[in-house]
Amino acid sequence: MFRSLGFFNYRVWFAGALVSNIGTWMQRTAQDWVVLTELTDQDAAAVGVTMALQFGPQLLLVPISGTIADRFDRRKLLVLTQTVMALLGFGLGALVVTGVAELWHVYAFALGLGIAAAIDAPARQTFVAELVPEKNLSNAVALNSASFNGARLAGPAIAGLLTAAVGAGWVFVINGLTFIATIAAVYLLRTSELRHAPRAKKERGQFRQGLRYVRTRPDIIVVLIMVFIVGTFGFNFPIFTSTMASTEFGLGADAYGVLSSVMAIGSVAGALQAARRERPRMRWLVVSSAAFGVACAVASFAPGPVTFGVVLVAVGFSSLTMMTTANALVQTTTAPQLRGRVMAIYMAIFVGGTPIGAPVVGWIGNIAGPRATLWIAAVSGLLAAAVAVFWMVRWHELRVRLDRRAKRLYLVSDALRPDATGSRDALGSAEAAANRG
Repeated sequence: MFRSLGFFNYRVWFAGALVSNIGTWMQRTAQDWVVLTELTDQDAAAVGVTMALQFGPQLLLVPISGTIADRFDRRKLLVLTQTVMALLGFGLGALVVTGVAELWHVYAFALGLGIAAAIDAPARQTFVAELVPEKNLSNAVALNSASFNGARLAGPAIAGLLTAAVGAGWVFVINGLTFIATIAAVYLLRTSELRHAPRAKKERGQFRQGLRYVRTRPDIIVVLIMVFIVGTFGFNFPIFTSTMASTEFGLGADAYGVLSSVMAIGSVAGALQAARRERPRMRWLVVSSAAFGVACAVASFAPGPVTFGVVLVAVGFSSLTMMTTANALVQTTTAPQLRGRVMAIYMAIFVGGTPIGAPVVGWIGNIAGPRATLWIAAVSGLLAAAVAVFWMVRWHELRVRLDRRAKRLYLVSDALRPDATGSRDALGSAEAAANRG
């Protein structure tokens, strides 16, 4: 499960990223709470707009962000983006601490963070491949997810307690300080042990090369469709967690932080479970997507905060299993020289759907209540799973078979049977198709 931590560079990176991730979750929690309770009157749509501004640049900048990650030194690029995000954290913190912050200020800083993160994300995602051997890449990606979501265990709870005790402004200041950990980690890496990825040459149409590559990979296209559906309408956790805490249960910022941290318990478990697997598989993506839909549906019926928190563990587990598997599937099957551009497309589709979905989900939450936002998330998970199953049945000739003796259901491919001549080539190609599924 933790085999990538056996490499010095990955250990250093993991430690620095964990500290920075805690600060990131602190800022997200405090930012959403400030918008919902201090700068508006319980306006879930305003939270959705904030999320849209923060994640929208991932979609708008995709033509250049992936190309930048493939062309330039990712270590230097990460130092630059982390420094910019630290300064933005300090700036927003100063406005809130001094009591002059207005809603448009938060919108502006959310947009600034979004632009910096759009450049940072593909470089950060693909930089992991330089820290470990290729055979450990899937494990390293899963542990990265565990780090990010392990930070969610502490970050929201700390943010909630600090917001209640000293105010949200100091949470933003502390987040600015945590970026120093990632910057220090980058400088501490042993450059002689890095696996430098081949850089793309400067030429016209580099982004189009990435698009053409994706078009030749129907398996990646299916993953991207699933990620778009769930990322747009399902992964709006700040909206349904904050509104359930404040509007449905009448709780404060500290309880909202605790609920966010409780969901992270499941998220960390899901990421670590993915790290145990030797390689990602499509079937785990389908199962986890469907499980996410079911968990959100159950959460919508929670009668109180305790029950809601318990179900959030299942929501976190299924959502992180899905996203970690999707990330690893795309990274491990993409040509190294195109990995930055393909991951930029992946991140744009995953995060870039938020500007579409978050305001809509927030608006529906204002009209129909917080529980309706959970039903939207439930439908998105089930729909994404249905898309993948349709693709598997349509293109891999899969069908369900019941083994009555073993009392188990199996997905069977007719293509796995050799042809009439018993051709080894036919069987080999069928096995390759089955492995992709």
